[in-house]
Amino acid sequence: MNASAISGPSRDWAVAVFVVWRGTVLLHEHAALGRWLPCGGHVEPGETPDDAAVREVLEESGVPVVLLGEAPVSAPGPRPLTRPRGVQLEAIGPGHEHIDLVYLARPEHGYDGALHGPASLGWYDRASLERLPLTPEIRAWCDLALAEVDHAA
Repeated sequence: MNASAISGPSRDWAVAVFVVWRGTVLLHEHAALGRWLPCGGHVEPGETPDDAAVREVLEESGVPVVLLGEAPVSAPGPRPLTRPRGVQLEAIGPGHEHIDLVYLARPEHGYDGALHGPASLGWYDRASLERLPLTPEIRAWCDLALAEVDHAA
């Protein structure tokens, strides 16, 4: 192993969850970053990515969710985890990156639309998304989430 691989950036595992409900996507304007984002955050020590994704959405919005995606195989043995819809490497700051596991989700059955979070937290339909100053990456993920979850519903 070469020295540059050892002295590379520090990295954390993180999750981002695009929750779709009734043709809308759950987003908020992140106060510290000043950008529109889905719910998400770090995978804590000892936590599975699935658990982190569900926890982050519940903590940030009050919405209990079901992750969407299939397990790679269906067979007795190890507990299968939900396959993320995407995995990406994101520069967070000088010398630090996140390995983002990007999930699609829907609220649990019986969800009533209630949200608990910042004023910007809301359900945004396609027309509302067009008016938000989203980054090209977030816009693309919202489009994909709406297309795939609406299609799967």
